[in-house]
Amino acid sequence: MTYSVAQLATVQECDAVLAIANKEKADVQFRQTSIQRQQANYAESSVEIATELSAVNAEIAAYASIIGSLPEGPAKEEAEVKKKKLEYRQFLLTERQDDYGSVALLEKEMELGQLEKQVAEIDVFIAAVQTRKAAL
Repeated sequence: MTYSVAQLATVQECDAVLAIANKEKADVQFRQTSIQRQQANYAESSVEIATELSAVNAEIAAYASIIGSLPEGPAKEEAEVKKKKLEYRQFLLTERQDDYGSVALLEKEMELGQLEKQVAEIDVFIAAVQTRKAAL
């Protein structure tokens, strides 16, 4: 983008604009660092959640087949209770997957890409102002 830096008439104006731009750049870089850390955590969590969810799903399927073959009694009731607990665990993992899973990871990656573009554009802006300042 072409910036209208020719409107800056003094070195002081350039310095003021540079201070604003540098502060904005520092803020964006801070946010970028935060998102990078979140991205690393989400990547790790995503794999853990998917693995655990797969195991829980397998256990639920096993209990479902066992329950069908058990006669009425304490063993069947115990198996049904264990299956219910596993279904609750499945629900919790699914909720975590929504918050920290693959989709959330992709959102963080997209956000990180946007921040990288912002930093690059701020650098272009700073360079334009510095060029103008040098010309004054």
